[in-house]
Amino acid sequence: MRKVNIIGLGKSGIAAAKILQKNNEEVIIYDSKKTESLEKIKDNLALENITVKLGENISLKDENLPELIIISPGVPYDIPILIEARRKGIKTIGEMELAWQYLKSYPWIGITGTNGKTTTTALIEAMLKAGNIKTSACGNIGYAACELALSALENPPQWVVAEISSYQIESSQELSPKIGIWTTFTSDHLARHKTLENYHKIKASLLQRSHYKILNGDDNYLHNFGLNLHWKNTFWTSVKGKDYLLGDIEKGVYLEDSWIVAFKELIAPISLFKMVGKHNLQNLLMATAAAKLAGVSKSAIVETISSFTGVSHRLELITTINGVAYINDSKATNYDAAQVGLDSVESPVILIAGGEAKEGDDTSWINKIKEKCVLVLLIGDAANLFAENLDKAGFKNYEIVKEMDKAVFRSHEIAEEKGAKVVLLSPACASFDQYRSFEHRGDDFRELCLKITMRNPSQPQL
Repeated sequence: MRKVNIIGLGKSGIAAAKILQKNNEEVIIYDSKKTESLEKIKDNLALENITVKLGENISLKDENLPELIIISPGVPYDIPILIEARRKGIKTIGEMELAWQYLKSYPWIGITGTNGKTTTTALIEAMLKAGNIKTSACGNIGYAACELALSALENPPQWVVAEISSYQIESSQELSPKIGIWTTFTSDHLARHKTLENYHKIKASLLQRSHYKILNGDDNYLHNFGLNLHWKNTFWTSVKGKDYLLGDIEKGVYLEDSWIVAFKELIAPISLFKMVGKHNLQNLLMATAAAKLAGVSKSAIVETISSFTGVSHRLELITTINGVAYINDSKATNYDAAQVGLDSVESPVILIAGGEAKEGDDTSWINKIKEKCVLVLLIGDAANLFAENLDKAGFKNYEIVKEMDKAVFRSHEIAEEKGAKVVLLSPACASFDQYRSFEHRGDDFRELCLKITMRNPSQPQL
Protein backbone atom coordinates (compact mmCIF):
# COMPACT_ATOMS: atom_id res chain seq x y z
CA MET A 1 0.00 0.00 0.00
CA ARG A 2 1.51 3.32 -1.13
CA LYS A 3 1.28 6.53 0.81
CA VAL A 4 -0.23 9.15 -1.50
CA ASN A 5 -0.69 12.84 -0.70
CA ILE A 6 -3.08 14.98 -2.73
CA ILE A 7 -2.93 18.78 -2.79
CA GLY A 8 -6.27 20.51 -3.32
CA LEU A 9 -9.77 19.66 -2.08
CA GLY A 10 -11.60 20.44 -5.32
CA LYS A 11 -13.44 17.99 -7.54
CA SER A 12 -10.14 16.87 -9.12
CA GLY A 13 -8.53 16.10 -5.77
CA ILE A 14 -11.60 14.31 -4.45
CA ALA A 15 -11.92 12.17 -7.58
CA ALA A 16 -8.21 11.31 -7.42
CA ALA A 17 -8.57 10.26 -3.78
CA LYS A 18 -11.57 8.05 -4.52
CA ILE A 19 -9.97 6.14 -7.37
CA LEU A 20 -6.74 5.68 -5.41
CA GLN A 21 -8.68 4.40 -2.42
CA LYS A 22 -10.49 1.89 -4.64
CA ASN A 23 -7.03 0.56 -5.45
CA ASN A 24 -6.19 0.27 -1.74
CA GLU A 25 -3.79 3.21 -1.59
CA GLU A 26 -3.32 5.15 1.66
CA VAL A 27 -4.56 8.65 0.76
CA ILE A 28 -4.48 12.02 2.54
CA ILE A 29 -5.84 15.20 0.93
CA TYR A 30 -4.29 18.51 2.00
CA ASP A 31 -5.77 21.96 1.47
CA SER A 32 -4.19 25.12 2.85
CA LYS A 33 -7.63 26.72 3.24
CA LYS A 34 -9.99 26.04 6.12
CA THR A 35 -13.60 27.11 5.56
CA GLU A 36 -17.02 25.94 6.69
CA SER A 37 -17.79 24.46 3.27
CA LEU A 38 -14.47 22.59 3.19
CA GLU A 39 -15.14 21.25 6.70
CA LYS A 40 -18.42 19.76 5.42
CA ILE A 41 -16.59 18.10 2.53
CA LYS A 42 -14.00 16.78 4.98
CA ASP A 43 -16.74 15.25 7.16
CA ASN A 44 -18.41 13.61 4.16
CA LEU A 45 -15.13 12.13 2.93
CA ALA A 46 -14.39 10.82 6.44
CA LEU A 47 -17.47 8.61 6.04
CA GLU A 48 -15.67 7.07 3.04
CA ASN A 49 -12.48 6.65 5.09
CA ILE A 50 -10.63 9.39 3.19
CA THR A 51 -8.52 11.61 5.41
CA VAL A 52 -8.51 15.37 4.80
CA LYS A 53 -6.22 17.88 6.50
CA LEU A 54 -7.34 21.50 6.23
CA GLY A 55 -5.20 24.55 6.89
CA GLU A 56 -2.07 22.43 6.40
CA ASN A 57 0.57 21.74 3.79
CA ILE A 58 2.02 18.31 3.08
CA SER A 59 4.88 17.21 5.33
CA LEU A 60 8.22 16.13 3.91
CA LYS A 61 9.70 14.95 7.19
CA ASP A 62 11.73 11.85 6.49
CA GLU A 63 9.71 9.62 8.84
CA ASN A 64 6.45 10.39 7.01
CA LEU A 65 7.35 10.82 3.34
CA PRO A 66 4.68 10.03 0.77
CA GLU A 67 5.62 7.86 -2.19
CA LEU A 68 3.46 9.85 -4.59
CA ILE A 69 2.06 13.40 -4.65
CA ILE A 70 -0.95 14.32 -6.80
CA ILE A 71 -1.64 18.00 -7.52
CA SER A 72 -4.90 19.58 -8.60
CA PRO A 73 -4.88 21.70 -11.81
CA GLY A 74 -4.65 25.03 -9.97
CA VAL A 75 -1.52 24.08 -8.00
CA PRO A 76 1.74 25.34 -9.60
CA TYR A 77 4.16 22.55 -10.44
CA ASP A 78 7.16 24.57 -9.28
CA ILE A 79 6.17 25.67 -5.77
CA PRO A 80 8.99 25.08 -3.24
CA ILE A 81 7.35 22.10 -1.50
CA LEU A 82 7.04 20.23 -4.82
CA ILE A 83 10.58 21.09 -5.90
CA GLU A 84 11.77 19.73 -2.56
CA ALA A 85 9.63 16.60 -2.98
CA ARG A 86 11.12 15.85 -6.39
CA ARG A 87 14.60 16.46 -4.98
CA LYS A 88 13.85 13.76 -2.42
CA GLY A 89 12.81 11.40 -5.23
CA ILE A 90 9.07 11.61 -4.61
CA LYS A 91 7.09 11.29 -7.82
CA THR A 92 4.85 14.32 -8.38
CA ILE A 93 2.11 14.25 -11.01
CA GLY A 94 -1.11 16.04 -11.83
CA GLU A 95 -4.63 14.66 -11.45
CA MET A 96 -4.83 14.43 -15.26
CA GLU A 97 -1.74 12.20 -15.37
CA LEU A 98 -3.23 9.95 -12.70
CA ALA A 99 -6.38 9.59 -14.80
CA TRP A 100 -4.21 8.74 -17.83
CA GLN A 101 -2.71 5.82 -15.89
CA TYR A 102 -6.20 4.35 -15.47
CA LEU A 103 -7.53 5.30 -18.92
CA LYS A 104 -4.56 4.86 -21.25
CA SER A 105 -5.97 1.67 -22.73
CA TYR A 106 -8.60 3.87 -24.43
CA PRO A 107 -7.77 6.32 -27.25
CA TRP A 108 -7.65 9.97 -26.17
CA ILE A 109 -8.35 13.22 -27.98
CA GLY A 110 -6.43 15.93 -26.13
CA ILE A 111 -7.32 19.56 -26.85
CA THR A 112 -5.03 22.38 -25.75
CA GLY A 113 -4.42 26.00 -26.74
CA THR A 114 -4.71 29.49 -25.30
CA ASN A 115 -8.27 30.03 -26.56
CA GLY A 116 -10.91 27.89 -28.25
CA LYS A 117 -10.33 24.74 -26.20
CA THR A 118 -13.76 24.48 -24.60
CA THR A 119 -15.84 25.00 -27.75
CA THR A 120 -13.64 22.62 -29.74
CA THR A 121 -13.85 20.01 -26.99
CA ALA A 122 -17.63 20.32 -26.77
CA LEU A 123 -17.98 20.03 -30.54
CA ILE A 124 -15.85 16.89 -30.65
CA GLU A 125 -17.79 15.30 -27.80
CA ALA A 126 -21.07 16.09 -29.59
CA MET A 127 -19.80 14.67 -32.91
CA LEU A 128 -18.63 11.44 -31.30
CA LYS A 129 -21.92 11.02 -29.45
CA ALA A 130 -23.86 11.70 -32.64
CA GLY A 131 -21.84 8.89 -34.19
CA ASN A 132 -22.87 6.54 -31.34
CA ILE A 133 -19.37 6.53 -29.89
CA LYS A 134 -19.43 6.29 -26.10
CA THR A 135 -17.50 9.23 -24.62
CA SER A 136 -17.61 12.01 -22.04
CA ALA A 137 -15.58 15.20 -22.03
CA CYS A 138 -13.25 15.69 -19.08
CA GLY A 139 -10.52 17.99 -17.83
CA ASN A 140 -11.33 21.69 -17.93
CA ILE A 141 -14.82 20.80 -19.18
CA GLY A 142 -17.33 18.33 -17.78
CA TYR A 143 -15.88 15.68 -15.50
CA ALA A 144 -12.58 15.92 -13.71
CA ALA A 145 -10.39 13.39 -15.50
CA CYS A 146 -10.32 11.10 -12.44
CA GLU A 147 -14.13 11.25 -12.22
CA LEU A 148 -14.20 9.78 -15.71
CA ALA A 149 -11.63 7.18 -14.66
CA LEU A 150 -13.91 6.23 -11.75
CA SER A 151 -16.96 5.86 -13.96
CA ALA A 152 -14.91 3.88 -16.48
CA LEU A 153 -14.42 1.09 -13.94
CA GLU A 154 -18.04 0.08 -14.59
CA ASN A 155 -18.89 1.95 -17.79
CA PRO A 156 -15.79 2.20 -20.00
CA PRO A 157 -15.68 4.80 -22.79
CA GLN A 158 -14.71 4.13 -26.38
CA TRP A 159 -12.83 7.45 -26.58
CA VAL A 160 -11.67 9.96 -23.97
CA VAL A 161 -12.09 13.62 -24.97
CA ALA A 162 -10.03 15.89 -22.70
CA GLU A 163 -9.62 19.65 -22.56
CA ILE A 164 -6.08 20.03 -21.22
CA SER A 165 -4.62 23.28 -19.90
CA SER A 166 -0.93 24.13 -19.82
CA TYR A 167 -1.05 23.56 -16.04
CA GLN A 168 -2.23 20.00 -16.60
CA ILE A 169 0.28 19.31 -19.37
CA GLU A 170 3.11 20.56 -17.18
CA SER A 171 2.38 17.90 -14.56
CA SER A 172 1.57 15.11 -17.06
CA GLN A 173 4.76 14.05 -18.78
CA GLU A 174 3.47 10.65 -19.94
CA LEU A 175 -0.01 11.60 -21.20
CA SER A 176 -0.03 10.70 -24.91
CA PRO A 177 -3.27 11.26 -26.84
CA LYS A 178 -4.12 9.37 -29.99
CA ILE A 179 -5.20 12.75 -31.41
CA GLY A 180 -3.74 16.03 -30.14
CA ILE A 181 -5.18 19.44 -31.06
CA TRP A 182 -3.54 22.86 -30.65
CA THR A 183 -6.20 25.53 -31.10
CA THR A 184 -4.37 28.86 -30.67
CA PHE A 185 -1.26 30.29 -29.07
CA THR A 186 -1.01 33.77 -27.55
CA SER A 187 0.56 35.28 -24.47
CA ASP A 188 -1.21 33.98 -21.36
CA HIS A 189 -0.43 32.46 -17.95
CA LEU A 190 2.97 34.14 -17.91
CA ALA A 191 2.69 34.74 -14.18
CA ARG A 192 2.73 30.94 -13.91
CA HIS A 193 5.05 29.94 -16.78
CA LYS A 194 7.40 32.99 -16.67
CA THR A 195 8.26 33.15 -20.39
CA LEU A 196 6.44 32.70 -23.71
CA GLU A 197 9.09 30.17 -24.72
CA ASN A 198 8.39 28.03 -21.66
CA TYR A 199 4.63 28.28 -22.23
CA HIS A 200 5.18 27.17 -25.85
CA LYS A 201 7.34 24.20 -24.85
CA ILE A 202 4.66 22.97 -22.47
CA LYS A 203 1.93 23.15 -25.11
CA ALA A 204 4.13 21.62 -27.82
CA SER A 205 5.09 18.69 -25.59
CA LEU A 206 1.51 17.37 -25.63
CA LEU A 207 1.41 17.49 -29.44
CA GLN A 208 4.80 15.83 -29.70
CA ARG A 209 3.45 12.89 -27.70
CA SER A 210 0.25 12.68 -29.78
CA HIS A 211 0.04 10.16 -32.64
CA TYR A 212 -2.06 12.48 -34.85
CA LYS A 213 -1.60 16.25 -34.57
CA ILE A 214 -4.20 18.86 -35.60
CA LEU A 215 -3.14 22.52 -35.72
CA ASN A 216 -4.93 25.78 -36.48
CA GLY A 217 -3.21 27.08 -39.60
CA ASP A 218 -4.89 30.50 -39.28
CA ASP A 219 -3.23 31.25 -35.95
CA ASN A 220 -0.25 33.46 -36.78
CA TYR A 221 2.03 31.90 -34.19
CA LEU A 222 1.15 28.31 -35.06
CA HIS A 223 1.37 29.05 -38.79
CA ASN A 224 4.89 30.46 -38.46
CA PHE A 225 5.80 27.66 -36.08
CA GLY A 226 4.54 25.16 -38.66
CA LEU A 227 6.79 26.50 -41.41
CA ASN A 228 9.72 24.97 -39.53
CA LEU A 229 7.86 21.93 -38.29
CA HIS A 230 8.60 18.38 -39.35
CA TRP A 231 6.20 16.43 -37.18
CA LYS A 232 4.70 13.32 -38.74
CA ASN A 233 0.93 12.85 -39.02
CA THR A 234 0.18 16.58 -38.86
CA PHE A 235 -3.17 17.92 -40.07
CA TRP A 236 -3.76 21.63 -40.68
CA THR A 237 -7.00 23.60 -40.80
CA SER A 238 -7.87 26.96 -42.41
CA VAL A 239 -11.01 29.02 -42.86
CA LYS A 240 -9.18 30.85 -45.68
CA GLY A 241 -9.16 27.89 -48.05
CA LYS A 242 -6.84 25.15 -49.25
CA ASP A 243 -4.24 27.59 -50.60
CA TYR A 244 -3.46 28.63 -47.01
CA LEU A 245 -2.91 25.11 -45.72
CA LEU A 246 0.46 23.92 -44.56
CA GLY A 247 1.21 20.39 -45.69
CA ASP A 248 -0.82 18.07 -47.91
CA ILE A 249 -4.36 19.00 -48.97
CA GLU A 250 -5.26 15.35 -48.32
CA LYS A 251 -4.54 16.06 -44.65
CA GLY A 252 -6.30 19.42 -44.60
CA VAL A 253 -9.68 20.62 -43.36
CA TYR A 254 -10.74 23.94 -44.84
CA LEU A 255 -13.52 26.08 -46.27
CA GLU A 256 -14.09 26.21 -50.02
CA ASP A 257 -17.02 28.02 -51.65
CA SER A 258 -18.68 28.18 -48.20
CA TRP A 259 -18.44 24.42 -47.74
CA ILE A 260 -16.45 22.46 -45.17
CA VAL A 261 -13.97 20.15 -46.87
CA ALA A 262 -12.22 17.47 -44.80
CA PHE A 263 -9.47 15.33 -46.32
CA LYS A 264 -10.78 16.28 -49.80
CA GLU A 265 -14.36 15.23 -48.94
CA LEU A 266 -17.24 17.73 -49.00
CA ILE A 267 -18.88 17.64 -45.57
CA ALA A 268 -21.53 20.38 -45.27
CA PRO A 269 -22.31 24.00 -46.17
CA ILE A 270 -21.10 26.35 -43.46
CA SER A 271 -24.54 28.00 -43.42
CA LEU A 272 -25.75 25.07 -41.26
CA PHE A 273 -23.52 26.21 -38.38
CA LYS A 274 -25.31 28.46 -35.89
CA MET A 275 -22.42 29.89 -33.85
CA VAL A 276 -21.11 33.38 -34.58
CA GLY A 277 -17.50 34.40 -35.17
CA LYS A 278 -14.69 33.34 -37.49
CA HIS A 279 -12.89 31.79 -34.53
CA ASN A 280 -15.80 29.37 -34.09
CA LEU A 281 -15.51 28.34 -37.74
CA GLN A 282 -11.91 27.44 -37.00
CA ASN A 283 -12.98 25.50 -33.89
CA LEU A 284 -15.47 23.64 -36.08
CA LEU A 285 -12.78 22.70 -38.63
CA MET A 286 -10.50 21.31 -35.93
CA ALA A 287 -13.37 19.35 -34.40
CA THR A 288 -14.29 17.96 -37.82
CA ALA A 289 -10.71 16.84 -38.39
CA ALA A 290 -10.65 15.05 -35.03
CA ALA A 291 -14.03 13.41 -35.59
CA LYS A 292 -12.98 12.12 -39.01
CA LEU A 293 -9.77 10.68 -37.57
CA ALA A 294 -11.80 9.04 -34.79
CA GLY A 295 -14.01 7.33 -37.38
CA VAL A 296 -17.18 9.41 -36.99
CA SER A 297 -19.50 9.21 -39.99
CA LYS A 298 -20.13 12.19 -42.25
CA SER A 299 -23.84 12.14 -41.36
CA ALA A 300 -23.08 12.39 -37.62
CA ILE A 301 -20.72 15.30 -38.21
CA VAL A 302 -23.36 17.10 -40.31
CA GLU A 303 -26.00 16.47 -37.64
CA THR A 304 -23.75 18.09 -35.03
CA ILE A 305 -22.89 21.05 -37.24
CA SER A 306 -26.56 21.84 -37.75
CA SER A 307 -27.63 21.41 -34.12
CA PHE A 308 -24.72 22.69 -32.01
CA THR A 309 -25.42 26.11 -30.45
CA GLY A 310 -22.37 26.63 -28.24
CA VAL A 311 -21.21 26.17 -24.66
CA SER A 312 -22.02 27.96 -21.44
CA HIS A 313 -19.97 31.07 -20.67
CA ARG A 314 -18.60 31.46 -24.21
CA LEU A 315 -20.65 33.96 -26.23
CA GLU A 316 -23.77 32.50 -24.59
CA LEU A 317 -26.95 34.44 -25.30
CA ILE A 318 -28.78 34.75 -21.95
CA THR A 319 -31.79 36.87 -22.86
CA THR A 320 -32.98 39.76 -25.01
CA ILE A 321 -34.55 42.78 -23.30
CA ASN A 322 -36.06 45.64 -25.32
CA GLY A 323 -34.10 44.47 -28.35
CA VAL A 324 -30.76 44.35 -26.47
CA ALA A 325 -28.97 40.98 -26.35
CA TYR A 326 -27.29 40.07 -23.04
CA ILE A 327 -24.35 37.77 -23.77
CA ASN A 328 -22.22 35.82 -21.29
CA ASP A 329 -18.59 35.49 -22.37
CA SER A 330 -17.19 34.89 -18.89
CA LYS A 331 -14.71 32.34 -20.24
CA ALA A 332 -12.84 35.19 -21.99
CA THR A 333 -10.17 35.37 -19.29
CA ASN A 334 -7.45 37.11 -21.31
CA TYR A 335 -7.17 40.00 -23.77
CA ASP A 336 -7.13 37.85 -26.91
CA ALA A 337 -10.25 35.90 -25.96
CA ALA A 338 -12.06 39.12 -25.00
CA GLN A 339 -11.09 40.71 -28.31
CA VAL A 340 -12.53 37.70 -30.13
CA GLY A 341 -15.72 38.08 -28.09
CA LEU A 342 -16.08 41.73 -29.05
CA ASP A 343 -15.33 40.96 -32.67
CA SER A 344 -18.10 38.35 -32.74
CA VAL A 345 -21.04 40.50 -31.57
CA GLU A 346 -23.02 43.27 -33.20
CA SER A 347 -22.18 46.85 -32.23
CA PRO A 348 -22.85 49.20 -30.50
CA VAL A 349 -21.79 47.28 -27.37
CA ILE A 350 -21.90 47.95 -23.65
CA LEU A 351 -18.97 45.90 -22.35
CA ILE A 352 -18.57 44.59 -18.79
CA ALA A 353 -14.89 43.88 -18.15
CA GLY A 354 -12.51 43.35 -15.25
CA GLY A 355 -11.58 40.89 -12.55
CA GLU A 356 -8.13 39.62 -11.61
CA ALA A 357 -5.79 41.12 -14.22
CA LYS A 358 -3.40 38.98 -16.24
CA GLU A 359 -0.16 39.87 -17.94
CA GLY A 360 -0.35 40.46 -21.68
CA ASP A 361 -0.64 43.06 -24.42
CA ASP A 362 -4.01 44.84 -24.29
CA THR A 363 -3.41 47.05 -27.36
CA SER A 364 -5.55 45.14 -29.86
CA TRP A 365 -8.29 44.60 -27.29
CA ILE A 366 -8.50 48.32 -26.50
CA ASN A 367 -8.53 49.15 -30.21
CA LYS A 368 -11.49 46.80 -30.61
CA ILE A 369 -13.21 48.53 -27.65
CA LYS A 370 -12.74 51.89 -29.35
CA GLU A 371 -14.23 50.46 -32.53
CA LYS A 372 -17.30 48.74 -31.08
CA CYS A 373 -18.14 49.97 -27.56
CA VAL A 374 -20.33 52.89 -26.51
CA LEU A 375 -19.63 52.22 -22.82
CA VAL A 376 -17.35 50.01 -20.72
CA LEU A 377 -18.39 49.11 -17.18
CA LEU A 378 -15.40 48.07 -15.10
CA ILE A 379 -15.58 45.54 -12.26
CA GLY A 380 -13.20 43.78 -9.90
CA ASP A 381 -9.60 44.38 -8.91
CA ALA A 382 -8.58 45.37 -12.45
CA ALA A 383 -11.12 48.21 -12.70
CA ASN A 384 -8.70 51.04 -11.90
CA LEU A 385 -5.91 49.57 -14.05
CA PHE A 386 -8.25 49.18 -17.02
CA ALA A 387 -9.54 52.74 -16.50
CA GLU A 388 -5.98 54.07 -16.64
CA ASN A 389 -5.20 52.10 -19.80
CA LEU A 390 -8.40 53.23 -21.51
CA ASP A 391 -7.60 56.83 -20.58
CA LYS A 392 -4.12 56.52 -22.09
CA ALA A 393 -5.67 55.19 -25.30
CA GLY A 394 -8.05 58.15 -25.47
CA PHE A 395 -11.21 56.19 -24.61
CA LYS A 396 -13.27 58.03 -21.98
CA ASN A 397 -16.61 56.21 -22.15
CA TYR A 398 -16.15 54.01 -19.11
CA GLU A 399 -17.48 53.82 -15.57
CA ILE A 400 -15.93 52.07 -12.58
CA VAL A 401 -18.76 50.14 -10.90
CA LYS A 402 -16.70 47.40 -9.19
CA GLU A 403 -19.55 44.89 -8.66
CA MET A 404 -21.32 42.68 -11.18
CA ASP A 405 -24.82 43.55 -9.98
CA LYS A 406 -24.14 47.26 -10.41
CA ALA A 407 -22.72 46.63 -13.89
CA VAL A 408 -25.71 44.61 -15.09
CA PHE A 409 -28.34 46.99 -13.73
CA ARG A 410 -26.41 50.02 -14.98
CA SER A 411 -26.18 48.48 -18.46
CA HIS A 412 -29.95 47.96 -18.53
CA GLU A 413 -30.54 51.48 -17.29
CA ILE A 414 -28.45 53.12 -20.00
CA ALA A 415 -28.74 50.70 -22.96
CA GLU A 416 -31.55 52.60 -24.71
CA GLU A 417 -29.86 55.96 -24.26
CA LYS A 418 -26.62 54.59 -25.72
CA GLY A 419 -28.39 52.79 -28.58
CA ALA A 420 -26.71 49.54 -27.57
CA LYS A 421 -27.56 46.31 -29.35
CA VAL A 422 -25.53 44.08 -27.02
CA VAL A 423 -24.54 43.98 -23.35
CA LEU A 424 -21.46 41.74 -23.29
CA LEU A 425 -19.74 40.27 -20.25
CA SER A 426 -16.26 39.56 -21.63
CA PRO A 427 -13.92 40.25 -18.72
CA ALA A 428 -10.38 39.81 -20.17
CA CYS A 429 -9.48 38.71 -16.63
CA ALA A 430 -9.38 35.75 -14.33
CA SER A 431 -12.28 35.54 -11.88
CA PHE A 432 -10.58 34.77 -8.59
CA ASP A 433 -10.77 38.27 -7.10
CA GLN A 434 -14.55 37.99 -6.62
CA TYR A 435 -15.58 34.48 -7.73
CA ARG A 436 -14.60 30.83 -7.37
CA SER A 437 -14.29 30.37 -11.14
CA PHE A 438 -15.27 31.87 -14.49
CA GLU A 439 -18.37 29.64 -14.33
CA HIS A 440 -19.38 31.16 -11.00
CA ARG A 441 -18.94 34.63 -12.50
CA GLY A 442 -20.96 33.76 -15.60
CA ASP A 443 -23.72 32.22 -13.50
CA ASP A 444 -23.95 35.43 -11.46
CA PHE A 445 -24.27 37.45 -14.68
CA ARG A 446 -26.98 35.07 -15.93
CA GLU A 447 -29.02 35.33 -12.71
CA LEU A 448 -28.83 39.12 -12.71
CA CYS A 449 -29.91 39.31 -16.36
CA LEU A 450 -32.84 37.01 -15.72
CA LYS A 451 -33.92 39.14 -12.76
CA ILE A 452 -34.23 42.05 -15.19
CA THR A 453 -36.14 39.80 -17.58
CA MET A 454 -38.63 38.97 -14.81
CA ARG A 455 -39.24 42.70 -14.41
CA ASN A 456 -39.96 42.87 -18.16
CA PRO A 457 -42.42 39.96 -18.58
CA SER A 458 -43.28 40.91 -22.15
CA GLN A 459 -39.70 40.11 -23.16
CA PRO A 460 -38.87 36.55 -24.29
CA GLN A 461 -36.50 34.64 -22.00
CA LEU A 462 -34.07 32.68 -24.14
